[in-house]
Amino acid sequence: MKSASTAEKILQAAHALFDAEGAQAVSMRRVADAVGISAMAIYRHFPNRDALLKRLSDDSFQHAAQDWSAKVRATDPRKRLLQVMEPYLDYALGHPHLFDHAFSVRRDDARRFPEDFRARQSPTLNLVADTIDAGIRAGVLRKADPWDAAMSVWAHAHGLVALYRAGRFSYDQTQFRAFYLQSMRRLIDGLAC
Repeated sequence: MKSASTAEKILQAAHALFDAEGAQAVSMRRVADAVGISAMAIYRHFPNRDALLKRLSDDSFQHAAQDWSAKVRATDPRKRLLQVMEPYLDYALGHPHLFDHAFSVRRDDARRFPEDFRARQSPTLNLVADTIDAGIRAGVLRKADPWDAAMSVWAHAHGLVALYRAGRFSYDQTQFRAFYLQSMRRLIDGLAC
């Protein structure tokens, strides 16, 4: 088995800090200490902290998209759409710091709707738009712009997650999951022909 390169070890350590404590915990010194190298050695692999955080964010999107795609088994576009949105909830609840950095914090390098998304720069929203587009072409979902519909579905899911995480639901996580899926089904049913 191939051992991890220094850059990979840096990313793994930074990811662990980020996931556990948030972006503020990812300092070059703390990452270096976790890897067992000098803080200056990191700069051979990443020019600065922002570049390291951007790489973490980009990798997170790629891994999330791969994970979400792997979980989609249904052939019916409506069921597929729900299956795409459930891992979004899993990611939000399982990795709150990464989720916030990826989806809830203003960043200069964040993708912007509509141009960046229509240019397929979002691995995660691509899955949603492609699923909606397939449903439209199959005659199962109403004709609409797939990117506009995808953004509506994502905004709905994100809004529910944000409200839950802000303490606006009295539900425990299991109850909230049931509510989230029921709410997503209602929204998706509204897209059906």
